[in-house]
Amino acid sequence: MKRLTSAMAGAAIAMLLPVAAFSAGDGGGTSDNQTAEQCPTGKVWDKKKQKCVRAETSLPQDMIYEGGYDLAMAGRYEDAIRLLSLAPDKNDPRVLNYLGYSHRKAGRVQVGLGYYEEALRANPDYVLAREYMGEAYLTIGDVASAKGQLDEIARRAGTSSAEFARLAGLIAAAG
Repeated sequence: MKRLTSAMAGAAIAMLLPVAAFSAGDGGGTSDNQTAEQCPTGKVWDKKKQKCVRAETSLPQDMIYEGGYDLAMAGRYEDAIRLLSLAPDKNDPRVLNYLGYSHRKAGRVQVGLGYYEEALRANPDYVLAREYMGEAYLTIGDVASAKGQLDEIARRAGTSSAEFARLAGLIAAAG
């Protein structure tokens, strides 16, 4: 499992093509980027009220997570970081993962790696965090560490998982 065979790489790339546009999206948030885009900085979409409300620590964990996820997917990384930082449960691996994602996408790859490590300490089987960590390693040219995360994904979720396919395709493309 330490080496990706060419057949595996080819299969991974083939699997990657239909989902490439969603590589950042399988995180379990609301995927409602339109609502994320309509809320100004400092506000988050409240599904029950059907309007933007002030982002504050008294909001439910899931609302903060989903709002942060939506902002991250909309490319509003700094807003996502501000919102996710308000989460009451600072050890929620989903929140830590998207803090990592947002920092990485904002250009702070090392900070992102730290958040991915925290997410994986909270839940070592969280393969989406492993995929994103692998992507971060590729960003800094550490292909060996990216392959290490790919091996962990294979061990924990199998080689047919979407996370394995996406990361394998990126590793194959990196050469």
